[in-house]
Amino acid sequence: MPASQPRSRARDRNNVLNRAEFLSLNQPLKGNQESRSSVRKQSGQAGAAGAQNTNPKERRQSQQLPEEDCMQLNPSFKGIAFNSLLAIDICMSKRLGVCANRASSWGGARSMINLLGITGHGIPWIAGTLICLVKSSTLAGQEVLMNLLLALLLDIMIVAGLQKLAKRKGPYDINPGLLDYLTMDTYAFPAGHASRVAMLSKFFLNHLVLAIPLRILLVLWALCVGFSRVMIGRHHITDVLSGFVFGYLQFRLVELIWMSSNTCQMLISIW
Repeated sequence: MPASQPRSRARDRNNVLNRAEFLSLNQPLKGNQESRSSVRKQSGQAGAAGAQNTNPKERRQSQQLPEEDCMQLNPSFKGIAFNSLLAIDICMSKRLGVCANRASSWGGARSMINLLGITGHGIPWIAGTLICLVKSSTLAGQEVLMNLLLALLLDIMIVAGLQKLAKRKGPYDINPGLLDYLTMDTYAFPAGHASRVAMLSKFFLNHLVLAIPLRILLVLWALCVGFSRVMIGRHHITDVLSGFVFGYLQFRLVELIWMSSNTCQMLISIW
């Protein structure tokens, strides 16, 4: 035994790995382990304290954000169809806006198209109806004119309310005119001119005795006024088509609440 101990000590001395500079390779120092474990504990405690200090709303938002930002890989068929039709509508409306500005292909005809649009504006029609009502001397004429005035006022209010709800912009960034601001026709959906000319044409076809050529011209006038709003870039195609539909519905509404001759005479006497 005494002889084996000096041999083992000599062997340990001759072992290169037992030197001080190589001790870290064989066995990590206790100080490093303690420092690392203390750093881990401190970071864990800090994370736990931060998690406790955060509000429940912030935690929910942090959990929901990745889900909200995820791309929808399987959209519904209705969503695809609606987005496709909307893209086609915007593209076609921009192509048909040939008078949107002076630099457009039909920019020289912009003033003429604007003049055509004025024939379907609400202010000239209301002013003309009031003048005819003052000059009218027959009960039948006053009845028709009073109901026409009611239809024009209803058209302005209904279209202004729908436009405020939809708040859809036109295909081009064009500021509304003074007459548009007076009738609150500042948004694109539905087209106020289209609804008005559709209601007026249907009203005249039902309550006026017109020859066939005049009936055809009346329908063509309504179509030209409606689509002139697309040409100057104020409305989309769907805005004009929906305006025609709303104009017909407004005519049906006026027919349901049609004021009799006695009611019209009472209102005229009050006025």
